[in-house]
Amino acid sequence: MYEPNVVGDWQEYEEHAGLRVRVHRLEAAEPPRGRDDAAAGLTYFSVRVTVENRGARHHGIHLEDGQIDVRVGPDGEGAFIDWRNSQFIEGFDVYPLRRATAVLYAAAPEAALTHVDVQVQLRVDDEWTDRRLWAGGIGPVESTTAAAPSGTCQGSLAHQVSAFLRDQAEPGSA
Repeated sequence: MYEPNVVGDWQEYEEHAGLRVRVHRLEAAEPPRGRDDAAAGLTYFSVRVTVENRGARHHGIHLEDGQIDVRVGPDGEGAFIDWRNSQFIEGFDVYPLRRATAVLYAAAPEAALTHVDVQVQLRVDDEWTDRRLWAGGIGPVESTTAAAPSGTCQGSLAHQVSAFLRDQAEPGSA
C-alpha cells in the first residue's frame, strides 16, 4: 500500500537521477499582497515545495498552478488557492547542487487545518513525473476530536511528526 510522505520528507525521482522534492514549512501565514476577497472567513496558510538537484546534470523544472493540489480536513475538501500571492517555478534550470522553491498561499476553515494533504506533480525536462503526496497539519488538535472516531488520529500523528521535523530543520535552514 502506498503511504504518503510526512511534510518535511524528501522524495526522490528514480527516472531523474539525483532529483528530489519535498513539501515543507506548512504554517499559518498571511499573504504578502493582502487577502483575496474570496477567502473571507478562512484562515490563510503557506506551504513551500523545494526541488533539489543532487545529480550530475541540470534539469528544466516546471511547478505551476494546477500542479499542486491542497486538500484539508478529514473529508479532503479542496483549499482555496491564492494564485495571485503564490510564487511558482516556471521553466527554471536547476543545476547540480542547487535548489528552487515554490511558495503556495492557501486558505481554509481553521478547524480543517489539523489535517492538510499536499499533492505535487512536477514537470521535469517537459516530462510529467508521478504524483506525490505529503500529509501534515497546522495548529493544535481540537479537544472535540477526542470524541471523534479513532480514524482521525492519523492526522494528529502526521501533525506531530511534521512539527518535529520542522523543529529539527529550522536551526540549519536559515
